[in-house]
Amino acid sequence: MTSPVITRFAPSPTGFLHIGGARTALFNWLYARGRGGKFLLRIEDTDRERSTPEATAAILQGLDWLGLDHDGEVISQFEGAPRHAEVALQLLSEGKAYKCFSTQEEIAAFREAARAEGKSTLFHSPWRDADPATHPDAPYVVRIKAPQTGETVIRDQVQGDVTIRNDQLDDMVLLRADGSPVYMLAVVVDDHDMGVTHVIRGDDHLNNAARQMMIYDAMGWDVPVWAHIPLIHGPDGKKLSKRHGALGAQEYQAMGYPAAGMRNYLARLGWSHGDDEFFTDAQAKEWFDLDGIGKSPARFDTKKLENLCGQHIAISEDAALRREIEAYLQAAGQPALPAAKADALQAAMFCLKDRAKTFPDLLEKAHFALTDRPIEADEKAAKALDSVSRGMLSDLTPHLQNASWSRDTLEAELNAFADAQGVKFGKLAAPLRAALAGRAATPSVFDMMVLLGREETIARLTDAAA
Repeated sequence: MTSPVITRFAPSPTGFLHIGGARTALFNWLYARGRGGKFLLRIEDTDRERSTPEATAAILQGLDWLGLDHDGEVISQFEGAPRHAEVALQLLSEGKAYKCFSTQEEIAAFREAARAEGKSTLFHSPWRDADPATHPDAPYVVRIKAPQTGETVIRDQVQGDVTIRNDQLDDMVLLRADGSPVYMLAVVVDDHDMGVTHVIRGDDHLNNAARQMMIYDAMGWDVPVWAHIPLIHGPDGKKLSKRHGALGAQEYQAMGYPAAGMRNYLARLGWSHGDDEFFTDAQAKEWFDLDGIGKSPARFDTKKLENLCGQHIAISEDAALRREIEAYLQAAGQPALPAAKADALQAAMFCLKDRAKTFPDLLEKAHFALTDRPIEADEKAAKALDSVSRGMLSDLTPHLQNASWSRDTLEAELNAFADAQGVKFGKLAAPLRAALAGRAATPSVFDMMVLLGREETIARLTDAAA
C-alpha cells in the first residue's frame, strides 16, 4: 500500500506572504488535496532576530484569504530545537559527525591561503578524523562527515536529475558552538518527523537538497520526492521585486482581486494542463501534477490575472461575492456597507458581475444601487443632462407612473417613447444613466429601473429633469 501524500509549506516569518510563496503554498496544497493527502504548515522561525509574530500573522492571513487550509496545528521550527540537536548528537555518537574546534580566524586564514594558491576554498577541517584524546577544552561546532568521493544525484521531478560531485560538498555544520541547530538540519529533521513525502519549493533551494541529503543518508531516512519550481519573474524577465508593483498576497486582496481568480492565475503561473487557462478549484485539484511544471521562470502578467478574475467573478454565487466584497472592504481599510446597501448590492449582482474584473470595478458599476438621492452626476454623465435631455426625462415620467414594472415592459415602454420622440434609444439611454446612476457607464437602464423600483426611479428622473 502506498503511503499517503504529505506536503508542507514552510515560510520564514520575516515579512508578508510573498506572491511567490503563495504560489509555492498553492502547488503543495493542490498536490496534497488532489490525492487525498495532507498539507502541513511549518513556520521556520529559527532566526529569532528577524522573525516576528506580526509576520506570522500576515502569512496566516494571506493563506486564509487564498483559501489554502492546512491540516493539524501550525508547527514552530524554533520549538523543535531540542529534537534537532538530538539528531546531531546521535550522528556524533555514531561517528557520522565530528567535533570541529577550528576558529573563525583559522577558517578565514585557510580560505585566504587557498585563494592565493588558486585552490578550492571549501574548508577541510583538520578535526574530521582526529583522535578524541587530542580534543582541547574549547568551543566546538558539530559537523557532518560529507562523502568525499563519488556523486550525489538529486532526482528532481521538475529539474530532472541534477548531479553534484561530492568533493564539492563541505562538512556542513549541524550544531553551532552554542549548541543551537542550524536551519539546514532543522529542515530535514522536521520534514522527516512530519512525514513529508514531497518537498515542493522554489528552485533557489535546489543546491540545499544535496547537502540535506547527507543528513537523510546518515540517519538512514527515506529521501522525499524533490520538486524545485522556478521563481516568478516580472514582465521584464527579472526576478519579481517591489519595482514590479504589489508583492504580498494581502496587497492583492486589498486591491480587490477575488481569491478564486488569484488561485487560478497562480496555478497557471509555471504549471499548465494542455491549453486550459480558466478552471475551478475542483479541476485544479484533479489535474495538478508535478509533470506539468515548466523549468523556466514564469512571468507575472497583471492583465491575465484580471481576465481570469473577471471570469471567476462572473460564475460566483451572489451571496459568496457579497461576503468576499465585505472582506475586501475591510482589508482595504474602507467603511463597511450598511446591511441595506449590502442587500441592494447582492440583489444587483446579476447585472454587475459579468463585466467586472475586480471588486472596485464591480462596486463602481454598483454605484446606482449604493448611492442615495440626490444623485450627483460625474463630469462625463453631467454632459448628457442638457436642456433637451432633461425635457425628455420630464416627458417620460408620466409614462412610467402606471407601467407594469417588469424588464420586458419597461424595455418596450422606453423604446416606444424614444420612437415617439424621433430619437434612437441611445439618445435616451445616456440621460437615463446620468439620472439613475450619475455615471456614463452603468448596467442596463432596464435592470437598474427594475432594481430601484418605480418610486425611486421616478424620483431620480424628476430630480434630474428639474
